[in-house]
Amino acid sequence: QVQIMYGIAGERQLAETTLPWLPGYQGAAPVRIGNAAASQLQLDVYGEVMDALHQARAAKLLTNPQSWSLQAAMLEHLEAVWHEPDEGMWETRDGRQHFTFSKVMAWVAFDRGIRDAEAHGLHGPVERWRSVRDTIHQTVCRDGFDAGLGSFVQGFGSDKLDATLLLIPFVGFLPHEDPRIQGTVAAIERGLLVDGFVLRYRTEGGVDGLPGGEGAFLACSFWLAQAWFMQGRHDDARALFERLLALRNDVGLLSEEYDPQARRFTGNFPQAFSHVALVTAALTLAGEAQDRTRAMEPVRKAAE
Repeated sequence: QVQIMYGIAGERQLAETTLPWLPGYQGAAPVRIGNAAASQLQLDVYGEVMDALHQARAAKLLTNPQSWSLQAAMLEHLEAVWHEPDEGMWETRDGRQHFTFSKVMAWVAFDRGIRDAEAHGLHGPVERWRSVRDTIHQTVCRDGFDAGLGSFVQGFGSDKLDATLLLIPFVGFLPHEDPRIQGTVAAIERGLLVDGFVLRYRTEGGVDGLPGGEGAFLACSFWLAQAWFMQGRHDDARALFERLLALRNDVGLLSEEYDPQARRFTGNFPQAFSHVALVTAALTLAGEAQDRTRAMEPVRKAAE
Protein backbone atom coordinates (compact mmCIF):
# COMPACT_ATOMS: atom_id res chain seq x y z
CA GLN A 1 0.00 0.00 0.00
CA VAL A 2 1.30 3.42 -0.93
CA GLN A 3 -0.13 6.76 0.10
CA ILE A 4 -1.20 9.26 -2.51
CA MET A 5 0.81 12.00 -0.79
CA TYR A 6 3.54 12.50 1.77
CA GLY A 7 5.01 15.44 3.66
CA ILE A 8 7.96 17.28 2.11
CA ALA A 9 10.30 15.39 4.47
CA GLY A 10 8.60 12.05 3.78
CA GLU A 11 6.09 12.24 6.62
CA ARG A 12 3.30 9.68 6.40
CA GLN A 13 1.06 11.18 9.09
CA LEU A 14 -0.69 14.23 7.65
CA ALA A 15 -3.56 14.58 10.08
CA GLU A 16 -6.11 17.17 9.01
CA THR A 17 -7.31 19.83 11.42
CA THR A 18 -9.99 22.48 10.87
CA LEU A 19 -9.32 25.97 12.25
CA PRO A 20 -12.85 27.37 12.76
CA TRP A 21 -11.65 30.70 14.18
CA LEU A 22 -10.11 31.68 10.85
CA PRO A 23 -12.51 33.10 8.23
CA GLY A 24 -10.41 32.12 5.22
CA TYR A 25 -9.53 34.32 2.28
CA GLN A 26 -12.60 36.43 1.53
CA GLY A 27 -14.69 34.01 3.58
CA ALA A 28 -13.44 30.81 1.92
CA ALA A 29 -13.98 28.60 4.95
CA PRO A 30 -13.32 26.04 6.29
CA VAL A 31 -9.62 26.65 6.81
CA ARG A 32 -7.72 23.39 7.16
CA ILE A 33 -4.15 22.32 7.80
CA GLY A 34 -2.90 18.85 6.96
CA ASN A 35 -4.76 16.76 4.40
CA ALA A 36 -7.15 13.90 5.10
CA ALA A 37 -6.64 12.64 1.55
CA ALA A 38 -3.36 11.07 2.71
CA SER A 39 -5.40 8.21 4.16
CA GLN A 40 -7.72 7.81 1.17
CA LEU A 41 -7.79 4.98 -1.33
CA GLN A 42 -7.31 6.45 -4.80
CA LEU A 43 -7.00 3.61 -7.29
CA ASP A 44 -6.10 5.89 -10.19
CA VAL A 45 -2.64 6.62 -8.75
CA TYR A 46 -1.51 3.06 -9.47
CA GLY A 47 -2.18 3.55 -13.16
CA GLU A 48 -0.45 6.91 -13.15
CA VAL A 49 2.68 5.55 -11.46
CA MET A 50 2.78 2.45 -13.67
CA ASP A 51 2.38 4.54 -16.81
CA ALA A 52 5.14 6.91 -15.69
CA LEU A 53 7.50 3.97 -15.10
CA HIS A 54 6.47 2.45 -18.43
CA GLN A 55 7.25 5.68 -20.27
CA ALA A 56 10.56 6.03 -18.45
CA ARG A 57 11.58 2.49 -19.35
CA ALA A 58 10.63 3.01 -22.99
CA ALA A 59 12.78 6.16 -23.04
CA LYS A 60 15.68 4.27 -21.38
CA LEU A 61 15.51 6.53 -18.34
CA LEU A 62 14.69 3.77 -15.86
CA THR A 63 17.96 2.27 -14.65
CA ASN A 64 17.12 1.17 -11.10
CA PRO A 65 17.08 -2.67 -11.10
CA GLN A 66 14.51 -2.64 -8.27
CA SER A 67 11.91 -0.77 -10.31
CA TRP A 68 10.35 -3.89 -11.79
CA SER A 69 10.06 -5.51 -8.37
CA LEU A 70 8.20 -2.40 -7.22
CA GLN A 71 5.89 -2.54 -10.23
CA ALA A 72 5.13 -6.23 -9.73
CA ALA A 73 4.40 -5.63 -6.04
CA MET A 74 2.06 -2.77 -6.90
CA LEU A 75 0.16 -4.95 -9.36
CA GLU A 76 -0.11 -7.73 -6.81
CA HIS A 77 -1.70 -5.29 -4.38
CA LEU A 78 -3.91 -3.71 -7.05
CA GLU A 79 -5.16 -7.13 -8.10
CA ALA A 80 -6.65 -7.47 -4.62
CA VAL A 81 -8.21 -4.01 -4.36
CA TRP A 82 -9.13 -2.75 -7.84
CA HIS A 83 -12.74 -3.88 -7.43
CA GLU A 84 -13.20 -1.83 -4.24
CA PRO A 85 -14.81 1.63 -4.16
CA ASP A 86 -12.44 4.54 -3.62
CA GLU A 87 -12.37 8.32 -3.17
CA GLY A 88 -11.10 8.90 -6.72
CA MET A 89 -8.92 11.54 -8.32
CA TRP A 90 -10.95 14.41 -6.88
CA GLU A 91 -10.52 13.17 -3.29
CA THR A 92 -14.23 13.32 -2.57
CA ARG A 93 -15.43 13.59 1.03
CA ASP A 94 -18.91 12.09 0.67
CA GLY A 95 -17.92 8.44 0.85
CA ARG A 96 -16.30 5.96 -1.48
CA GLN A 97 -17.85 4.85 -4.73
CA HIS A 98 -16.89 2.92 -7.82
CA PHE A 99 -15.46 5.78 -9.86
CA THR A 100 -15.27 4.92 -13.53
CA PHE A 101 -11.98 6.73 -14.07
CA SER A 102 -10.39 4.94 -11.10
CA LYS A 103 -11.21 1.60 -12.73
CA VAL A 104 -9.90 2.83 -16.10
CA MET A 105 -6.58 3.72 -14.48
CA ALA A 106 -6.46 0.32 -12.77
CA TRP A 107 -6.75 -1.08 -16.30
CA VAL A 108 -3.85 1.17 -17.30
CA ALA A 109 -1.69 -0.21 -14.50
CA PHE A 110 -2.12 -3.82 -15.65
CA ASP A 111 -1.83 -2.86 -19.30
CA ARG A 112 1.52 -1.12 -18.79
CA GLY A 113 2.81 -3.95 -16.62
CA ILE A 114 1.95 -6.47 -19.35
CA ARG A 115 3.56 -4.35 -22.04
CA ASP A 116 6.75 -3.90 -20.02
CA ALA A 117 7.02 -7.61 -19.26
CA GLU A 118 6.52 -8.58 -22.90
CA ALA A 119 8.75 -5.90 -24.42
CA HIS A 120 11.65 -6.23 -22.00
CA GLY A 121 11.54 -9.88 -20.99
CA LEU A 122 10.62 -9.13 -17.38
CA HIS A 123 9.29 -11.89 -15.17
CA GLY A 124 5.72 -11.77 -13.93
CA PRO A 125 2.34 -13.56 -14.02
CA VAL A 126 1.48 -11.98 -17.36
CA GLU A 127 -1.40 -14.31 -18.21
CA ARG A 128 -3.07 -13.58 -14.88
CA TRP A 129 -2.52 -9.86 -15.34
CA ARG A 130 -4.01 -10.08 -18.82
CA SER A 131 -7.10 -11.76 -17.37
CA VAL A 132 -7.47 -9.01 -14.76
CA ARG A 133 -7.00 -6.33 -17.40
CA ASP A 134 -9.73 -7.84 -19.56
CA THR A 135 -12.08 -8.18 -16.59
CA ILE A 136 -11.62 -4.52 -15.67
CA HIS A 137 -12.25 -3.44 -19.26
CA GLN A 138 -15.46 -5.46 -19.45
CA THR A 139 -16.61 -4.19 -16.05
CA VAL A 140 -16.08 -0.54 -16.97
CA CYS A 141 -17.84 -0.88 -20.31
CA ARG A 142 -20.77 -2.63 -18.64
CA ASP A 143 -21.16 -0.67 -15.38
CA GLY A 144 -19.55 2.68 -16.15
CA PHE A 145 -21.55 3.47 -19.30
CA ASP A 146 -25.09 4.81 -19.32
CA ALA A 147 -26.85 3.86 -22.54
CA GLY A 148 -29.61 6.40 -21.92
CA LEU A 149 -27.10 9.24 -21.75
CA GLY A 150 -24.92 7.67 -24.42
CA SER A 151 -21.99 8.46 -22.17
CA PHE A 152 -19.64 7.07 -19.58
CA VAL A 153 -20.57 8.34 -16.13
CA GLN A 154 -18.75 9.37 -12.98
CA GLY A 155 -19.42 6.17 -11.08
CA PHE A 156 -21.03 2.79 -11.55
CA GLY A 157 -24.81 3.12 -11.46
CA SER A 158 -24.62 6.92 -11.49
CA ASP A 159 -26.05 9.35 -14.02
CA LYS A 160 -23.51 12.08 -13.16
CA LEU A 161 -20.76 13.28 -15.44
CA ASP A 162 -17.09 13.77 -14.63
CA ALA A 163 -14.46 15.55 -16.71
CA THR A 164 -11.94 12.77 -16.05
CA LEU A 165 -13.93 10.72 -18.57
CA LEU A 166 -12.38 12.88 -21.30
CA LEU A 167 -9.09 11.11 -20.62
CA ILE A 168 -10.36 7.59 -21.40
CA PRO A 169 -9.12 7.53 -25.02
CA PHE A 170 -5.82 9.23 -24.17
CA VAL A 171 -4.74 6.34 -21.94
CA GLY A 172 -5.60 3.81 -24.65
CA PHE A 173 -8.72 2.34 -23.08
CA LEU A 174 -10.91 3.04 -26.13
CA PRO A 175 -10.24 4.88 -29.41
CA HIS A 176 -11.37 8.46 -29.94
CA GLU A 177 -13.71 7.39 -32.76
CA ASP A 178 -15.60 4.93 -30.55
CA PRO A 179 -19.27 6.06 -30.34
CA ARG A 180 -19.14 5.77 -26.55
CA ILE A 181 -16.26 8.25 -26.44
CA GLN A 182 -17.96 10.60 -28.85
CA GLY A 183 -21.12 10.41 -26.77
CA THR A 184 -19.16 11.13 -23.61
CA VAL A 185 -17.56 14.25 -25.07
CA ALA A 186 -20.98 15.46 -26.24
CA ALA A 187 -22.53 14.81 -22.82
CA ILE A 188 -19.76 16.72 -21.06
CA GLU A 189 -20.30 19.63 -23.43
CA ARG A 190 -23.99 19.63 -22.49
CA GLY A 191 -23.56 19.08 -18.77
CA LEU A 192 -20.21 20.48 -17.65
CA LEU A 193 -19.33 23.23 -20.13
CA VAL A 194 -20.19 26.57 -18.51
CA ASP A 195 -19.30 29.94 -20.04
CA GLY A 196 -16.81 28.15 -22.28
CA PHE A 197 -14.96 26.39 -19.44
CA VAL A 198 -15.28 22.87 -18.04
CA LEU A 199 -16.37 21.94 -14.52
CA ARG A 200 -14.76 18.83 -13.06
CA TYR A 201 -18.27 17.68 -12.04
CA ARG A 202 -21.38 19.22 -10.54
CA THR A 203 -20.89 20.05 -6.86
CA GLU A 204 -24.42 21.12 -5.99
CA GLY A 205 -25.66 19.56 -2.77
CA GLY A 206 -22.53 20.17 -0.72
CA VAL A 207 -20.56 17.24 -2.11
CA ASP A 208 -16.93 17.23 -0.93
CA GLY A 209 -17.88 19.08 2.22
CA LEU A 210 -17.97 22.41 0.36
CA PRO A 211 -20.84 24.77 -0.42
CA GLY A 212 -22.41 24.08 -3.80
CA GLY A 213 -20.67 25.63 -6.74
CA GLU A 214 -17.03 26.18 -7.63
CA GLY A 215 -14.95 27.57 -10.44
CA ALA A 216 -14.24 25.75 -13.68
CA PHE A 217 -11.21 23.47 -13.57
CA LEU A 218 -8.54 24.66 -15.97
CA ALA A 219 -7.00 21.21 -16.43
CA CYS A 220 -10.41 19.85 -17.47
CA SER A 221 -10.82 22.65 -19.99
CA PHE A 222 -7.48 21.73 -21.56
CA TRP A 223 -8.68 18.10 -21.72
CA LEU A 224 -11.70 19.18 -23.72
CA ALA A 225 -9.46 21.06 -26.16
CA GLN A 226 -7.50 17.83 -26.64
CA ALA A 227 -10.66 15.80 -27.15
CA TRP A 228 -11.98 18.24 -29.75
CA PHE A 229 -8.70 18.16 -31.63
CA MET A 230 -8.68 14.37 -31.77
CA GLN A 231 -12.26 14.45 -33.08
CA GLY A 232 -11.14 16.66 -35.93
CA ARG A 233 -12.59 19.86 -34.46
CA HIS A 234 -9.29 21.65 -34.84
CA ASP A 235 -10.63 25.20 -34.93
CA ASP A 236 -12.70 24.68 -31.77
CA ALA A 237 -9.75 23.08 -30.03
CA ARG A 238 -7.35 25.88 -30.90
CA ALA A 239 -9.87 28.57 -29.93
CA LEU A 240 -10.37 27.02 -26.49
CA PHE A 241 -6.63 26.48 -26.06
CA GLU A 242 -5.88 30.11 -26.91
CA ARG A 243 -8.60 31.31 -24.57
CA LEU A 244 -7.07 29.30 -21.74
CA LEU A 245 -3.59 30.61 -22.51
CA ALA A 246 -4.93 34.16 -22.33
CA LEU A 247 -5.84 33.61 -18.66
CA ARG A 248 -2.20 33.31 -17.56
CA ASN A 249 -0.89 36.00 -15.29
CA ASP A 250 2.04 38.29 -16.03
CA VAL A 251 4.59 35.51 -15.42
CA GLY A 252 2.64 32.84 -17.29
CA LEU A 253 1.13 30.98 -14.34
CA LEU A 254 -2.31 29.44 -13.91
CA SER A 255 -4.39 28.56 -10.89
CA GLU A 256 -6.43 25.44 -10.25
CA GLU A 257 -9.79 26.99 -11.15
CA TYR A 258 -11.23 30.02 -12.90
CA ASP A 259 -14.41 31.91 -12.11
CA PRO A 260 -15.72 33.18 -15.46
CA GLN A 261 -18.33 35.39 -13.78
CA ALA A 262 -15.87 37.23 -11.54
CA ARG A 263 -13.11 36.80 -14.16
CA ARG A 264 -10.54 35.75 -11.58
CA PHE A 265 -8.48 32.75 -10.51
CA THR A 266 -9.74 30.56 -7.67
CA GLY A 267 -8.42 27.49 -5.92
CA ASN A 268 -4.76 26.61 -5.48
CA PHE A 269 -2.23 28.92 -7.08
CA PRO A 270 0.00 28.17 -8.86
CA GLN A 271 -1.33 24.72 -9.77
CA ALA A 272 0.95 22.17 -11.41
CA PHE A 273 -2.07 20.15 -12.58
CA SER A 274 -3.17 23.01 -14.81
CA HIS A 275 0.29 23.43 -16.30
CA VAL A 276 0.72 19.70 -17.00
CA ALA A 277 -2.62 19.77 -18.83
CA LEU A 278 -1.45 22.83 -20.77
CA VAL A 279 1.67 20.99 -21.94
CA THR A 280 -0.16 17.80 -22.94
CA ALA A 281 -2.80 19.82 -24.79
CA ALA A 282 -0.07 21.75 -26.61
CA LEU A 283 1.54 18.47 -27.69
CA THR A 284 -1.82 17.15 -28.87
CA LEU A 285 -2.60 20.24 -30.88
CA ALA A 286 0.90 20.07 -32.36
CA GLY A 287 0.06 16.56 -33.59
CA GLU A 288 2.66 14.69 -31.55
CA ALA A 289 0.09 12.83 -29.49
CA GLN A 290 -1.26 11.18 -32.63
CA ASP A 291 1.87 9.05 -32.85
CA ARG A 292 1.22 7.65 -29.39
CA THR A 293 -2.44 7.10 -30.22
CA ARG A 294 -1.49 5.01 -33.26
CA ALA A 295 0.99 3.08 -31.16
CA MET A 296 -1.82 2.13 -28.76
CA GLU A 297 -4.01 0.64 -31.51
CA PRO A 298 -2.86 -2.99 -30.99
CA VAL A 299 -3.63 -2.62 -27.27
CA ARG A 300 -7.13 -1.38 -27.98
CA LYS A 301 -7.83 -4.22 -30.38
CA ALA A 302 -6.63 -6.75 -27.85
CA ALA A 303 -8.84 -5.16 -25.17
CA GLU A 304 -11.88 -5.21 -27.43
